[in-house]
Amino acid sequence: MKSIYIIIIFCFVFNGCVDKKSKKNIVVTLTATEIMQKAHEKSGGKFWQNPKSLSLKGHGIFYQNGKASKHEKHNMWRVFESKKENAHKANGKVRIESFKNGNPVFIVTYDGQNTYDANGKQEKSEADKRWASNFGFGVIRHAFDDGYVLQKMEDDTVGQKAVYQIKIIDRNKGETFFGIDKEEFKIVKVAFQTPKGWHHRIYSDFFTKPKYSWLQSGRVDLYYDDVRSNTIFWEDFDVNEDLSEELFILN
Repeated sequence: MKSIYIIIIFCFVFNGCVDKKSKKNIVVTLTATEIMQKAHEKSGGKFWQNPKSLSLKGHGIFYQNGKASKHEKHNMWRVFESKKENAHKANGKVRIESFKNGNPVFIVTYDGQNTYDANGKQEKSEADKRWASNFGFGVIRHAFDDGYVLQKMEDDTVGQKAVYQIKIIDRNKGETFFGIDKEEFKIVKVAFQTPKGWHHRIYSDFFTKPKYSWLQSGRVDLYYDDVRSNTIFWEDFDVNEDLSEELFILN
């Protein structure tokens, strides 16, 4: 009789072990849409997806010919449009300024129609090349807009972390690739082709502020053809401030 009980107990234990092992081996396969939804939620949900403006303040290190140059002040202001047809074409408004030793190294703005720098209004063709080498991240907020396509690519790694790779195809057939952290669903990479070569950015050191549903990267490393161009350290941000028209026009 004892032997029968032992056999029964053994069966229960064995089946339990097999059950646990089988559960461990279950792989949850997420679609591109599901991954993108989780990335949106992690970034701040609807508030992050539909901002009116963004102000960023920090500093940067710029690299040229193997030498590093610290800009102690590097700021950006952005006004967003509700729609985006082309991921790599300037839209909305933007101002980027960078200072070293109290002097402006560069200031560039876009007022919704024209681009300005220290020399005044730029020719449209040159301005378009400039913005095409920089605009790209914002398209992820429009990933679920009509006419956009999401495709799940081969998995990637950023640093030591495994990431999902999602390609977003905009209404003009432009392609932008995003790396989404597999564990936390943070957006840790963007990559796309530009007039300056293949461009990718790595996002890290994320932080938040109590009054915003917004996950902000504190560090952005920018590369062109795998050569680091600069590293920007964002120290503070504000969302949906009223930004004046004059901020985006340089006389």
